[in-house]
Amino acid sequence: MSKKPNYGLIWRGALMGIAEVIPGVSGGTIAFITGIYERLLNAIKSFDLDLLKLIFKGRFKAAASKIDISFLMFLLLGMLAGVVFGIFVVTYFLEHYPEVLWALFFGCILASIPYIFSQISRVSTKELLCFIAAALLAGFICIQKPILGSESPMYIILAGAIAISALMLPGVSGSFMLVLLGLYTTIIPSLKLFLTTLDFSHFAIVAYFGIGCVIGLLLFSRLLSYVYSHYRDTTLAILSGFMLGSIVKVWPWRVPYEVLDKVGGTIRDIETSELNRAIFHSDTLKIAAEKLVLPHQYFTDPYTLFSILSMIVGAGSVLLLWKFQES
Repeated sequence: MSKKPNYGLIWRGALMGIAEVIPGVSGGTIAFITGIYERLLNAIKSFDLDLLKLIFKGRFKAAASKIDISFLMFLLLGMLAGVVFGIFVVTYFLEHYPEVLWALFFGCILASIPYIFSQISRVSTKELLCFIAAALLAGFICIQKPILGSESPMYIILAGAIAISALMLPGVSGSFMLVLLGLYTTIIPSLKLFLTTLDFSHFAIVAYFGIGCVIGLLLFSRLLSYVYSHYRDTTLAILSGFMLGSIVKVWPWRVPYEVLDKVGGTIRDIETSELNRAIFHSDTLKIAAEKLVLPHQYFTDPYTLFSILSMIVGAGSVLLLWKFQES
């Protein structure tokens, strides 16, 4: 194992970690457009009974080689840094300048779709139909209303498994799945408080979520690796369709019209006079439904110029990642 830091992998991991903190943005997308997607799947899939046998026999070098430990170590180091950065920095911009931040990721995802689709070796009717079906499915998921989440251990474990499975799918956001499951405002604040205060009253939630992530990671990686290896073109068509369908969740200008009251567990319409930035970060209200609008129809300052520039920066960043993905 090389002792020299692989800054390329650390950077890719950091981008994946940041992406996973933000609802609507997928770490799997970042892994794919930076050229490490298949290697990541294979590394995760290598955690199996054969690995345990190697460890128990004391064959640690063989075990490390089997799981591509150097690759995983640097990538996870970057992801950890990215998640921490996302929790403390990106969430600040989500609160104060959400339109500009959403625009950045809109540009990233929009530029990623043709890249993934271009990797298909032969586009047939089957691939086109899979692309359309995946786009419609992702779009349907994205317009669903969040439910009121439970804090029971089994529910949190299930949410962790679903969220980490979504992480491995380009275009499907693990954080957005937490929003749909009603746990985004439980998991992220608990993790933030645990990191800042080391208050172990929040550790149980973080631990149960982590258990679910491990279960989902080990099971879903095998399924995804199999279909990617045996049906590559079809899988690429589905993944690019997922990205297209999910892009509605990162459109910068969205106006809420229904909210979920987390205390009473009811959904109600909101009046125009109630619309303000605070509603996106309320402790008692969660957005249940919203509509896409143009900047001039937005309920507050749309930051149109900065948002458009942000889209261009996002798309340009993806183009640069393509250029240097072999580094």
